[in-house]
Amino acid sequence: MPSVSRRYGALGGRFERPSGRPDAELAGPVVLMVSGGADSTALLVLAATSTLDIDDGRGQARIARERLHVLHVNHGLRGLDAEEDEEFVRDLAARYGIPCTIRRADVAALAARAGDNVENAGRELRYAEAARLANELCERTGAPRSAARILTAHTADDRAETFFMNAIRGTGAAGLSSIPRRRNRIVRPLLDRTHEELCDLLRMRGIVWREDDTNADTRYLRAYVRHEVMPVARARNPRVVANLAATCDILSDEDAYLTAVAGRALRDLTRREGEGLVVLDAARLAALEVAVARRVVRAALLAVCPGARLEARHVAGVLRAVAAGEGSLTIPMGVSARVEHGLLVLRARAGVPAPSAAWLEVPGRLELADGRALTARLVEVAPGTDPAARARAHAQEWDGESVLLDAVAAGVDPARGGRLWVDAPRPGDVLCPLGMHGQSKKVSDLLGEAGVPLDDRAAVPVTRTSPTGEVVWVAPIRPDERARCTAATKWLLELTLLSAS
Repeated sequence: MPSVSRRYGALGGRFERPSGRPDAELAGPVVLMVSGGADSTALLVLAATSTLDIDDGRGQARIARERLHVLHVNHGLRGLDAEEDEEFVRDLAARYGIPCTIRRADVAALAARAGDNVENAGRELRYAEAARLANELCERTGAPRSAARILTAHTADDRAETFFMNAIRGTGAAGLSSIPRRRNRIVRPLLDRTHEELCDLLRMRGIVWREDDTNADTRYLRAYVRHEVMPVARARNPRVVANLAATCDILSDEDAYLTAVAGRALRDLTRREGEGLVVLDAARLAALEVAVARRVVRAALLAVCPGARLEARHVAGVLRAVAAGEGSLTIPMGVSARVEHGLLVLRARAGVPAPSAAWLEVPGRLELADGRALTARLVEVAPGTDPAARARAHAQEWDGESVLLDAVAAGVDPARGGRLWVDAPRPGDVLCPLGMHGQSKKVSDLLGEAGVPLDDRAAVPVTRTSPTGEVVWVAPIRPDERARCTAATKWLLELTLLSAS
């Protein structure tokens, strides 16, 4: 039975054709994913001869024949049987006057290259090919891509099997929701029908279908659930498939609601984001209800690395570090999670900044690896002015992003110019921070007190008198006391850290 959210609108009335919706949006191409098995054969037959709900607001309706297009993907796994499947689908499509596209690939090789199993590789390939074909058809017909529909032949049995498969693997509400009725352009109009019902329909019409022998191989989890688990469940309750369908609808609706709540929370908690990086307010995250916090962490990790293979233990590990106020761990696919200074920093391996190491000419400009830039110039002190006061005012105005130092004390000859070495912080680096009256401090301690996360420290530019010389400025945190301006300063060295454009 369809869920409440599918049957009724927000005000309780039945869905009707959306007002003001362009006709073109209701007339995009409809790609039928057909393997040749009973379920996908029935999908093709029903799409060509009967009514289906393809979730475009019209409910059960006939699909115009010119919108239909069959896609068959030959995985290259079953030799002659695969060739016969391909020929069967091509002939069946021709019988109903529907164009048919055949795509071939070596799925075993794809899986080996990706380090994946054949089932997952095949599934990803099929959906990728369906999306590509839908886009091609939209370009050909002038329809917007959002108007296309990709129909799969998943049934109520598939949904029940997926529920058990995900429960066996371990999952959350999204996994227990099993197969959604629709995800973007992908629609599954047969989810309320059983496999046996579709087989009966084909028998009544005298239509044969292909059988895949691998469906009986219980080494595969789906086949194990289908042949070992489902018969036991049906013996206990003959309505188990229908009951699980209703349960999946409920879980799907509740999952959608919690996902929306978590999405708003993620936006509120985000303090910084960029390529391969998300920084969250750890204290506020710890205060969330755990059901929402889990989803926030999961969404943030996937934003950092969409291909990450997350498990419940990974999310739980991040939340433990958040609750403790400190800690770090690494998630598969190279995502690091670190809690420090009240922030949760999630970073993909590709998002770790590369340190810069180069000469900065004075005057001149140095482009840094992360897109920022350091500039240097010399300014002569005007007679009767106070260089120290000017330097203090300049630092306040620029909020530390630019400093005025004594050029000579920084190792630059005003008469001939010069150059400074810029690189990343090194172990053992020490400076005398301005304002500490000559007391020394480790650069690592200075960065820690400034709240710079460990993973970000390699991107902090450290300006030195030479590759082995003294630190002049840890940008934009603190210059060295020994290069400060005094009443005797004649030439000012202006160093400025410019943001990435």
